[in-house]
Amino acid sequence: METLSNYTPLILILLVFYFFILAPQLKRNKKEKQFAANLKKGDRVITKSGMHGKIAALNDKDNSCVVETLAGKIKFERSALSIEMTQKLNAPTKK
Repeated sequence: METLSNYTPLILILLVFYFFILAPQLKRNKKEKQFAANLKKGDRVITKSGMHGKIAALNDKDNSCVVETLAGKIKFERSALSIEMTQKLNAPTKK
């Protein structure tokens, strides 16, 4: 019984690590994968670097997309699109 009490702090640290660091990260990764899979031509998006545009083409072979901006068309990895900023961009505005 004494050995179990010696490991209690370590077990608590691991539980805290899981619930505050690992679990939210896994949830965020799942949400980003779903976002990238649900993209379609014509969607308005923002990249993680802040570039605004509209999806002109999707390529499932190399997991990329072509984003049309005011300056022209640029090819990006789907992982370069910002889920948070894109959701804010496409959210209905209150009047």
